[in-house]
Amino acid sequence: MVINTNTAAMASARSLAWSTTQLGKSLARLSSGSKIVSPEDDAAGLAQSMRFEAQINRNSAVKSNLGNAVSFTQTQDGFLQKVQASLDRMSELSVLAQDITKTNTDRSNYNVEFEQLQNYISDIGQKTYNSVSLFAATGETVTIDSNAASFAMAAIDMATSGIGIGLEEIYNSSTSAINTSTSAATALLNIQTAIQALADMRANVGANIQRLNMTDDQVTILNENLSAANSRIKDIDVAQEATEFARYNILVQSGTAMLGQANMLPSMALQLIG
Repeated sequence: MVINTNTAAMASARSLAWSTTQLGKSLARLSSGSKIVSPEDDAAGLAQSMRFEAQINRNSAVKSNLGNAVSFTQTQDGFLQKVQASLDRMSELSVLAQDITKTNTDRSNYNVEFEQLQNYISDIGQKTYNSVSLFAATGETVTIDSNAASFAMAAIDMATSGIGIGLEEIYNSSTSAINTSTSAATALLNIQTAIQALADMRANVGANIQRLNMTDDQVTILNENLSAANSRIKDIDVAQEATEFARYNILVQSGTAMLGQANMLPSMALQLIG
C-alpha cells in the first residue's frame, strides 16, 4: 500500500472523465438531433453533408426561378388569350364589312372598332413583366439545375410573328382597314394568317409551361433524395442515442462512486501505522 501515488484513483478519474465526455456528446446529439456535433465526430461525413446542403439550397433557388418563369409564361398566355378574342372579333368585323347591303359609311362605323382592336393588340405586344419584355424576339433563359445549367424557352415574339406581319399588312394597306369591301377582304386574309400564328405562339407557351413544370418536379424529387441522403449522414436515431445516453449516465454515476472509494485507499495505510 502506498500513500503518495494512488493509481486506482488515477484510473478511476480517467474512466470518469471519458464517461463524462461521452455523456456530454450524447446529450448534445439528443438536443441538436444531429450525429455530427463537432467536426471530429465524422470529418468526411461533415464534408459530404455540407455539399449536400449547399446543393439543396441551390435547388431551392432553382425552384424559385422555375416558379417565376411559370408565372411569366402564364402571363404571356393571359395576354395572348385577349389577342385571340380581339382577332376573332376583327375577323367577324371584316366579314360584316363585306356585306353588300352595307354602305361605306356603315363600314366606317365598323372600322372604328376595328382600329381600336388593332391598337389594343399593338399595345399588348409592348407589355412587360417586372420590366422584362413578355414578347421579345428571343426566348428567356431559365436556370434548371444546381450547376446553373439552363434552357431557352421558345420565343413568343408578336413583332415578327405572323400576328405582327398580318397586322402590319393591314396598317400599310393602300386602302384603310375595312372601310371598303375590298380592303375588308384583304384584312380578313391577314387576320386568318395572324390567327394561325397566334395558335403557334400559344402552342409554344404551352410547351414552355410543360417543360418548366416537368423540370420543377425533377428538382423536387432530387431535393427529396438529397435530403434523405443527408439525413442518413447527420440525423441521429433517437431511440439508439437515448440508450447510449442512459449507458453513459450510469457509467458517470458509477465512476463517481468508484473514484470516491479509490480516494479512500491511502487512508487505510494509517491503520498499519497505528
